[in-house]
Amino acid sequence: MKSINYLFALLFLCGALQLNAQQITLDVPYVPTPQNVVEGMLDLANVGKGDVVYDLGCGDGRIVITAAKKYEATGIGVDLNPERIKEASQNAREAGVEDKVTFYEGDLFNFDFSKASVLTLYLLPDVNLKLMPKILSEMKPGSRVVSHAFDMGNWKPDEQISVNGSTVYLWIVPEKK
Repeated sequence: MKSINYLFALLFLCGALQLNAQQITLDVPYVPTPQNVVEGMLDLANVGKGDVVYDLGCGDGRIVITAAKKYEATGIGVDLNPERIKEASQNAREAGVEDKVTFYEGDLFNFDFSKASVLTLYLLPDVNLKLMPKILSEMKPGSRVVSHAFDMGNWKPDEQISVNGSTVYLWIVPEKK
């Protein structure tokens, strides 16, 4: 009887470990950007036809979907959460822009966003600061970076606006030194 109890305990422990290994650790909670702020971000970045908008931590995809639908850009979104990626892909289909946007499940720190002409963020301050060196080293000079709510520490924005009480920051990637 004792060995059966150990066997059940071992099976339970294995199941718990497997479940724990499948859980996603997110750096940022999912909080959707209000649509008027999305449009404020894209307007501030002067998004237009020919732009390639990347959204890191894309959630439901609303930023790249809006960039495609309203501003005639193309877009790529990346998020760690597979549920958000499914939702974003469905939202793109419903908006009729699935041919202009793509969503990837992945870690934004390991994602190549060097082809972006516009990079959008709604991340936490410490995540922005961790991303800053990658942005400055990999993005082309003249590319635009727009953040909802959070700045980049001592990298001062080129412009800053308020949209219904939300701060939106814009940086232009400088020439490399």
